[in-house]
Amino acid sequence: MQSTDKGQKVLNSMDVYRVSHLPVVKGNNYLGLVSDKLIYDLNLLNEPVEKEAAKFNSTHVHEDQHIFEVAALMYKLKLSVITVVSAGHDYLGAITLYDLARRFARFFSLQEVGGVIVLEVNENDYSLAHISQIVENNDTKILSSFMDRIPGTQTLDIILKLDKEDLSPVIQTFMRYDYNVKGVYLDHSMLSDLYLDRYDQFMKFMNI
Repeated sequence: MQSTDKGQKVLNSMDVYRVSHLPVVKGNNYLGLVSDKLIYDLNLLNEPVEKEAAKFNSTHVHEDQHIFEVAALMYKLKLSVITVVSAGHDYLGAITLYDLARRFARFFSLQEVGGVIVLEVNENDYSLAHISQIVENNDTKILSSFMDRIPGTQTLDIILKLDKEDLSPVIQTFMRYDYNVKGVYLDHSMLSDLYLDRYDQFMKFMNI
C-alpha cells in the first residue's frame, strides 16, 4: 500500500488478501508493516496511514534469504505477511502464509505420484540414514521427508513421501526391523486428507 492511502482502503485490501498485515511504501521505499489492529487502535480509518509511520513494524527479509528463515521469522513475530526488500531497502514484494504453504508443498513433493508412510520412532532411535537404506534397498526413492515431534514426548512421526504406490515391500522391511508403521497413504483421497491435516498443523504452528 502507498503511504498516502487511508486506513479504510488498507483494511479493504487486507480483507481481499485475507491477511492482517500489509507493507506500506513511499514510492519504492519500504516504510514498514501496518496491521489492522494498529489502524483501529490509532483511529486511522479516514487518515493516511503514513500519519503513524513511526509505529509501523519494520520487520523485513532480503531477497537472498532462504524460505525456512522467512517461515521462522513469521512464526516468531506472528506475522501474516512479511516484506522482501533489496540491499538498498527498496520494496520488492511480500510473502503471505499462503505463499509459504504452496512453497512447502513443492518442497515436500506433495503433487508427485507415490505413497506416504508414517513411522513412529523414539527420538534416540531415529536414524534417517537407516530409514533411507531400507527404502532404497527396496528399489524405492524418498521424494521428501519431514519430522513431526509429538508434544511432551520423545516420540517422532517421520513422514516419508516415496516414489512408488506399491509400498508393501518397504512396509514389510520396516516391520522386520521393528519400526512402528503408524500410517500408510496410497490412494489420492487418503493423501489429500493427510496433506490437509498437515497443512492445518502448519497453520496452527504459525499461530496466526
